[in-house]
Amino acid sequence: MPYINIQVTDEGVTREQKQQLIRGSTQLLQDVLGKDPQTTFVVIEEIPTDNWGVAGERVTDIRARDARE
Repeated sequence: MPYINIQVTDEGVTREQKQQLIRGSTQLLQDVLGKDPQTTFVVIEEIPTDNWGVAGERVTDIRARDARE
């Protein structure tokens, strides 16, 4: 019973994109590992950019700086 957890920042991922992620990751596990799609769970978590950091900075601050440049 595979469980896939996809975490993305909450920056406008559409319903259609989420469906593509669910379908694609389920298909990948079926193709590569032979897993049954009926028992494959996919969870998409949208994380606020204030709670996501990279290179020692919050993504919120990085996006704000990039917008000014």
